[in-house]
Amino acid sequence: MSEILTKSTKKLTFSGHETFHCRQLWLKKGYDFVKKGCRFTDNDSVVILGVGKNMVSAINFWMKAFGLIDKDGNITEIADYLFSIDGKDPYLEDETSLWLLHYHLVSQGLASIYDLIFNDLRKEKIEFTKDNFLSFAERKLNEFGGLTFNKKTVSTDFDVLTKMYTRTTEQVKDKEDTFSGLLTDLNLIQEEKKSTSLYSIPNEQRINIPEQIILYTILDRDDFQNSISLNTIFQERNHAGSVFAIKKNSLMEMLESIAKNSKYKEYGITFSDNAGIKELQFTLKPNKFDILNEYYGK
Repeated sequence: MSEILTKSTKKLTFSGHETFHCRQLWLKKGYDFVKKGCRFTDNDSVVILGVGKNMVSAINFWMKAFGLIDKDGNITEIADYLFSIDGKDPYLEDETSLWLLHYHLVSQGLASIYDLIFNDLRKEKIEFTKDNFLSFAERKLNEFGGLTFNKKTVSTDFDVLTKMYTRTTEQVKDKEDTFSGLLTDLNLIQEEKKSTSLYSIPNEQRINIPEQIILYTILDRDDFQNSISLNTIFQERNHAGSVFAIKKNSLMEMLESIAKNSKYKEYGITFSDNAGIKELQFTLKPNKFDILNEYYGK
C-alpha cells in the first residue's frame, strides 16, 4: 500500500514496493505479464508471475514507478521500445538502458524519494545520511502544510533506495542479492562510510552516458520551444544535470558534441554562446525515439 501525502496538486508518495527493491528481471517479467492481457489484481497473478503475493504488488509498483505502465495499467511507449519481442534491450544488458530507466524513475515522480534526493536533497547536501534525508523529508511535508510524517515508512523507502543503487555489506555477502540490485552498476550513489551510513551523489564527468541519452532527456520535455539553456539542463528539476549528477563542463561538452554530430544536421541543431548565454538550439526538434534509435542502432 502506498502512502500518498497531498496538498492541492502536489503529492508525495512513499512505499508501495512491499520493501522489495526492483530485481533485475522484474521489469521484463512485468512487461510480458501485462502484454499478455493479465492484470496484477488477477487471482492467478501469483501463479503466472511465479512470485509471492507481495512481490506481485512490488512488480506492479516498479512498473509504474519506472513509467513502463500508466496509472491505468497500460503499457507505455518506452516500455514497448525496450522490452517488446523486437525491443532494443529486453534483458537490460546495456548499461545505457539503466541510465534511461533511472531518468524515468526520477522524472516520473511516482516514487517520491528518487525525485526528492536527485532533484532537491543533493543540491543542499552532496553527502548525506539516512537521518539527514528523514529530516529533509519531514521538512518537505511540513512545507505542504504540516502533513503527517511517518518516519518508519520513509525510512523503509530509504533502505530500498540504497539497495537499488549501492552494494551494501549485506549485498556483498549475498551474491544473488548483489546481482539483483538493478541500478548498482551506475555507481551514482556512493557509500562513503559504512560505519555511519554516509552516502554521496557528487557531480562527475559521466563520460559513459551516451550523448543520445542526454538529447533524449531534453526532447522528453515539452516546456521549451526551439532553444534550451545550458543552465536549465544543468540545474533544473528532472533535467540531465540533476538526474545524472553531471559536472557542468562535461554537460557542455556533450551538448557541443551533439551540435557537431553530422547525423543531426537535418534538425539544424547548434550550440550557441551569445553574450555568455549558452544554449542548445533547434531548427526542427527530432523525435526522441529517433534519437534513441541512433544509439541502439549501432
